[in-house]
Amino acid sequence: MGNGFIETSDGNVKMERIIELFFKAANMQRWNDHIRPVNLVELDKQAHKIVISYIIAKTEECENREINWIDLIDRFLFDFFYRIVLTDLKPPIFHKMMDKKEKELNRYVLSVVEPKLNDFDPDFADKFKDYVNSNKNSFEDDILKASHYIATNWEFKIVYNSAPFIYGIDKTKEDIEKRIEDHFDLKGVQRIFWDRRLHGFIDLCGQLRFQKRWAYIPRVPETSVLGHMLMVAIISYLFSMNSIKNPCNKRLYNNFFGGLFHDLPEVLTKDIISPIKKSVEGLDELIKEYEIYQMENEILPLIPETWGKELKYLTEDEFDNKILEKGKAKKVSSTGEFNEDKYSPVDGELIEVADKLSAYMEAIISIRHGVRSKELENASEEIKKEFSSKKIPNLDVNSIYENMEKIIKE
Repeated sequence: MGNGFIETSDGNVKMERIIELFFKAANMQRWNDHIRPVNLVELDKQAHKIVISYIIAKTEECENREINWIDLIDRFLFDFFYRIVLTDLKPPIFHKMMDKKEKELNRYVLSVVEPKLNDFDPDFADKFKDYVNSNKNSFEDDILKASHYIATNWEFKIVYNSAPFIYGIDKTKEDIEKRIEDHFDLKGVQRIFWDRRLHGFIDLCGQLRFQKRWAYIPRVPETSVLGHMLMVAIISYLFSMNSIKNPCNKRLYNNFFGGLFHDLPEVLTKDIISPIKKSVEGLDELIKEYEIYQMENEILPLIPETWGKELKYLTEDEFDNKILEKGKAKKVSSTGEFNEDKYSPVDGELIEVADKLSAYMEAIISIRHGVRSKELENASEEIKKEFSSKKIPNLDVNSIYENMEKIIKE
């Protein structure tokens, strides 16, 4: 993978176009031919899917099954690309077309995605091409497929209970349940259905689909806390690949899942906006204390202790650079000299830059769509002013903001 930005002749860095492509999933409606009491979009579904994949893969590890976590993340992202390009196809049509026209569909998806990946990192583009043309039958693929149907079933229950009288809905229900049963050879899938605690964890994460970001400010598209968490994970991962020389696997893993779970405590506290935190002295510290207490008492008891230790490590002081030393978290100014799996490095400052870039995109995309307000404009300006000057090794943060703004205004 690349060790620095790959620039085209016009001097523009192309990582931003990949980020924008993922963000389009916030506009992609799901179940839009059914009655839906809540907004269901592709970005949230994918976020829930990778959370479930984490649960299944961790369970399989406990059964002494080896997981290639970087391959799992890459294949998740590649499948996400595929679904962004073809997401308008209804599942029965999609599966029939894949049976009859898979090569043609693959060529079309590659024509859309591959040029963007080539500009970012040719090695990553080659991995995507190999994935698209593969049988997708690895162990990691099985985990992702199972997670896909479990996440689909979770949201379908909302649709089904809202309007069980819709023609054909029972056939859809039967099809989804059969797809899940096809993956019951995975211990992780079995455990999700008999372990109420694990199912409770998945439910809690799913509830973050209904917590809207910028709750009191009109925006288009609206984004949820869960969808934002996935965007932060993706941006952190791309940053890590592109700015860290030969990142160790644990560093890539931590930066992805650290981004994914960084707002997990908000399932219990809600998304308290920054102006309130900054305006009331001591409130931010109080919220942090409460989040730690709630994590310890409400969230972590739902998962095995070893996973809980990992989530605690990733979510406490989530924007600090840190390592594990003799099993204990230690804050460091830089993780550069600890780029080994044994240190379990986390680039918290990089995750924070990803977090703020995602928030900036949420604001300026809405402004671009014509849904704007004084609060939204002020927020985007303040974020850019404060974070575009952040110093991250080998990461030109200011250029990223400038390029992101250009792309969105095209």
